[in-house]
Formats: sequence, C-alpha cells, structure tokens
Amino acid sequence: MSAAPTFDFLPPLLPANAGSLRAEVRDLVARERAAGRVAVKDRIGMAYNAGFSRACGEAGLIGMTWPKRYGGREATAMERYVVTEELLAADAPVRGHWVADRQSGPVILRYGTEAQRERFLPPITRGECFFCIGLSEPDSGSDLAAVRTRAVREGAGWRLNGTKLWTTNAQNSQFMIAICRTTPQDMKDRYHGLSQFIIDLSLPGVSIRPVINMAGGHEFNEVHFEDVPLAGDALLGTLDEGWKQVSAELAYERSGPERWLSTWQVLAELNATLGPALGDEAEDRIGALLAETLTLREMSLSIAGMLERGMTPNLEAAIVKDLGTRFERRTVEVTRDLAELATERGLAVPVRLGSLLASAILMMPAFTIRGGTTEILRGTIARGLGLR
Repeated sequence: MSAAPTFDFLPPLLPANAGSLRAEVRDLVARERAAGRVAVKDRIGMAYNAGFSRACGEAGLIGMTWPKRYGGREATAMERYVVTEELLAADAPVRGHWVADRQSGPVILRYGTEAQRERFLPPITRGECFFCIGLSEPDSGSDLAAVRTRAVREGAGWRLNGTKLWTTNAQNSQFMIAICRTTPQDMKDRYHGLSQFIIDLSLPGVSIRPVINMAGGHEFNEVHFEDVPLAGDALLGTLDEGWKQVSAELAYERSGPERWLSTWQVLAELNATLGPALGDEAEDRIGALLAETLTLREMSLSIAGMLERGMTPNLEAAIVKDLGTRFERRTVEVTRDLAELATERGLAVPVRLGSLLASAILMMPAFTIRGGTTEILRGTIARGLGLR
C-alpha cells in the first residue's frame, strides 16, 4: 500500500547577512523617501514609481538570485526574501518591477531560450523593463483550461486574437507573458494545447483598457488582441506545454510575503493607535493577528527555502495563499470591529487608520481572487493530498 500524499513545511533559516540586507533596504527607502519617490500612503495596495524601480535596479535588488551574466547578484532565495519583506513592510512603490522580478524573470530563466534571457533579464534587473501576467479571461476566470485567446501559426510566426482580463499593471508594462491556446482542446486532457508567449504590448492590434476598482484605483486592465503578429521567438518554452510551466510559475505568485503583508499597514496602524486606547478588548484580537502573522511568515519562508533547493512546492504555496487570504480578511474585519468599538466609547478613529481601513474594505473581494480563487486553491490542495 502506497503512502498517502503529504505536505511539509521545513523549518526555514534566515541567511547570516539578513541584518545587513535589511539595513541596505532601509537606507535605500530612506533616501528615496527624501527624494519624494516613497510616500506615506493612506490606502493599501502597491504603488507604481518607475524612478524607485530604477533605484532598486541600481542597488542590485531586482533579479537578486539570477546569474551575474544577466545582471543578477547570484544571491540565495532566502536573501531575496529578506529584501522583499523589507520593501513590502516599508510600503515601497514596487509595482513597476514586481511581476518581472517575482515570476516573469524566473520563468524566462527556466524555460526561455538563451536569446530570450539575454534580451529580457538584464533590463529587468536594471528596473527598466516591466512585465504583466496574461492568465484570466472574461469567460474563464480561474479555469485556465477554458482560455479562448488563441495563437495560430502564420508563416514563421503567430497570429494572436483574444482578451485577457484583470491584468494588473498592464498600463505601465512593456511586455506580457500570456497563456494561449495553440492546439484544440482535448477533453481527456483539458490543459494540453496551451502555450506561453512573451507579447510586446506596443505591437499593432494590442489595446489596453482600464478597469477601475471599487476603491477608485486603476490597477486592473482588459487587454485585447486583434490579429496581433508575433514573431516565432515569442513562444516561451515548449509548445503546448504551457500549463505545466504556469503551474510552476504560480508557486512564486502564491507563497510570497505579499500574501500576508498587503494589509500590514492596517494592522500596524491599528496596533500603534487604537490598540493602546482600547486596552484588553484590543489586546487579545490584535495579539491573535500578530501571532498568525508570524506563523504565515514562517510558512512563506519555508517555501522560499524549497524554491532555493529547486523544489516545486505548488501544494504548500496554495495552502499559504488560502490561509493568507483568510488572514487578510480577518485583519480588516478586526480593525473595523475595533474602530466601531472606539466610536461607541467616544474615541476618535485616527484619520490615517480610517482611510487605510476604508480602502481595505473595498479591496477585500480581490483578496480571494488574485493568485487563484479560494475554490481553485482548495481544489489544488485536495488534488495534492490525493483527495480528488
């Protein structure tokens, strides 16, 4: 009898130079704040600042784990984790290079040709080249097997038609890595026949339309492709094996510290302001959130260690994403409850906390969607455990 599938979160070890890395990032943020490129925000969500991304590139903080010949510094995944954690905790405007650093670059490094690596990786590490992700579509959502965007062979290249939706930061990106159907769907294997392409968003036939969220922000976009001509070298990796590549890519997206630090500013402001004013009523609830923060951090660090060892922790990453999503919601709910309690007691809710809370409430529905819906994640977990 074979053993049941399991998952494991190995104890993580921070690098010996973690302290110096943190100091390096804090010094950079302080300099950039003095230059006006890092603001103290009153709403949650990553901000975009191309100048700050270039500063990160000059400091060697983008593509840290990549080979030096492509502009990296050959650091470990754990060293990169320390830097990422510091940037997010400081609420630095990393939106520009975020996707390219987190997953597009690693995917190109793993599956791309040498020509693709030489073309894209150096400008990414300099903070000059930004990527977005083309997965979801108007009628497919998280069911990527149902994507309708199609790339058809045309001579030595391809002809692209279709639409991608909820594409974050497409308005500021030069390139998209999109998954497209290249072979008709086989119901015996719905994920076969999908391929990844690197799409230059300046090509004729590409149109980017803003999708304004409930908080009034422009993060999402609808990207439409109408007879877009792609060169033969736009194909990334192996033809018709895009799903396998995307599955590996999602481990980068689902397990990082952004899965529990996106509401950190709310929790930190709550703890610093209303927490002391409300005493015991706040102590237990804020303490529970902080304890959960530490747990999620250890799990996320563990996955960084697995990635460093060349593992593909898709199951563990899905678990972190699911738990992180629920934690983000609880952070907002606890803050709202304590703000209401303060009002009942005649205490004023600090202006910045109120603004952060208001934006977080409006962003709550997105927590359960980005990086894969809760239902999709739990299906992934069930399959990983052999339950379906």
